[in-house]
Amino acid sequence: MEFMFSNKVKDMKPSAIREIFKSLSDPNVISFAAGNPSPLSFPVEKMKDVADEIFATQASVAFQYGITEGYPRLREQIKTRLRERFNTGTDDDELIITTGGQQGIDLCAKVLCNEGDTVICENPSFIGALNAFRSYNTNLVGVDLEDDGINIEALENALKANPNTKIIYVIPTFQNPAGITTSLEKRKAILDLAKKYNVLILEDNPYGELRFAGEDVPTIKSLDTDGRVLYCSSFSKILSAGMRIGFVCGPKELVQKIVVVKQVNDVHTNQFFQMVASKFIDKYGLDEHIDFIRGLYRDKCNLMLSELDKQVGDKARYTRPEGGLFIWLTVDGANGDELAKRAIENKVAVVTGSSFNPIQGGYSPSIRLNYSTPSDEQIIEGVKRLASIL
Repeated sequence: MEFMFSNKVKDMKPSAIREIFKSLSDPNVISFAAGNPSPLSFPVEKMKDVADEIFATQASVAFQYGITEGYPRLREQIKTRLRERFNTGTDDDELIITTGGQQGIDLCAKVLCNEGDTVICENPSFIGALNAFRSYNTNLVGVDLEDDGINIEALENALKANPNTKIIYVIPTFQNPAGITTSLEKRKAILDLAKKYNVLILEDNPYGELRFAGEDVPTIKSLDTDGRVLYCSSFSKILSAGMRIGFVCGPKELVQKIVVVKQVNDVHTNQFFQMVASKFIDKYGLDEHIDFIRGLYRDKCNLMLSELDKQVGDKARYTRPEGGLFIWLTVDGANGDELAKRAIENKVAVVTGSSFNPIQGGYSPSIRLNYSTPSDEQIIEGVKRLASIL
């Protein structure tokens, strides 16, 4: 039988990162491809402790339907942390728990975008968000990144050229895939342009807690005074990716509509894991655990950069992130697809930069490297293999 796919999905391609996972069954392959948190970061014993307590005292709540907005105690804990840690969220905002940050992005797109509407994003950008926007048949427009964030002049030109723009989507802190952080000056400029051209900003900040060098930069949401920014994040990188707990914070009217469309998606996010996260925060807090993760990633990032400095040198350019999970490596004049192909032939998996292009099939001279997942020994050997290719 020949299947006729909907216009929304017929041109969508599988995630290159998910496809790369299929090659990792070979134990000799070193993976720099994943965006996963390190298994060393999982607080297994503490999680077991709080899970046992829930089974013993609140099983009937954990195994029952919950409300779509999310487990009430966890929502209040997140609101408090956003205010205290990021000065983010006001009395005019509401918060909904989502099934990972990915669902938060998808729901925002579903609520705001009609077919043909424009979404402006960084180039390169997170493939999961790009595919979410593509699934609603939006017009994706990429604006090139500079060392301190999106090119502001090019962003305004894109807004002028696309008067039907609904959303500016940005990952200002430890950007995926480039690892860079947008400066405060540019964050203010992005917000000013959103006001000038009357569009919304979707600020994606799953890595903001993972700063291991430099100074924090205020979120764009914390600078917003007229309800123009939706803020999306998750627990995937700071507690557990498999729990699939994310959240969206934004103006009440927008979040109320997101609640309605989430009811169609999955009714509510997994109740048990929401309770596990909540009780973990109540009993152990997040700060000590996050400090441990920062130290872990600081060491891994420094090791990878040191090996790149020694073994790659001036054969390539690469970012030097102050947090997050990624290094963006560029070989001027090269083809990132070919680099990734040669890498996997040499038993090291990377993600080609073209996977992160807003325009599918576009060229990129870059590849993305992840340092959170491989062991120290794998980082040293994997960089050695990359250097031989270069």
